[in-house]
Amino acid sequence: MTYNEWVQRNPQAAAELAQVTAQQVAGSPAHTGDESAAQQQARFAISRAGGLSWRNNVGATPAKVGYHCPRCHFDGEVDQRIVRYGLANDSHQLNSVVKSSDLIGVMPRLITPDMVNTVIGQFLAVECKRPGWHYTGKGREEAQQAYLSVVTGKGGLAQFSTGEVTL
Repeated sequence: MTYNEWVQRNPQAAAELAQVTAQQVAGSPAHTGDESAAQQQARFAISRAGGLSWRNNVGATPAKVGYHCPRCHFDGEVDQRIVRYGLANDSHQLNSVVKSSDLIGVMPRLITPDMVNTVIGQFLAVECKRPGWHYTGKGREEAQQAYLSVVTGKGGLAQFSTGEVTL
């Protein structure tokens, strides 16, 4: 089903969706003062500029495997080794010095003149912060800045954002 077909079948839901997105694009969520609102504003800005972005959750958790004892019929879970997820999270040691951004994406770029009319995808990393935030260089911010520096050093776009994104 296409979006237009969905709109025809669900006109009330489509009107409500249009109203909610119009409010978000206008900037109303950024006034709530939380990081999730700033992240949503950044995602809207990236999308309006023709890019794509995805949430990059980073962490670690023990894997659990189901266990059934055939003799006593005990059912339970057994912890296995730690499973790490998210970019730049190969180990606890790496994650302590380089913390990948909240949003990972790609921006279309037209290359000229040596690659006339060729569009490439430029890597994008955005670390979202609550509105009103200012960089202090303490704690996690230092490791987050290290990741942004790696990305920009390789030609990508990377920045902290409180909702605004410079593309």
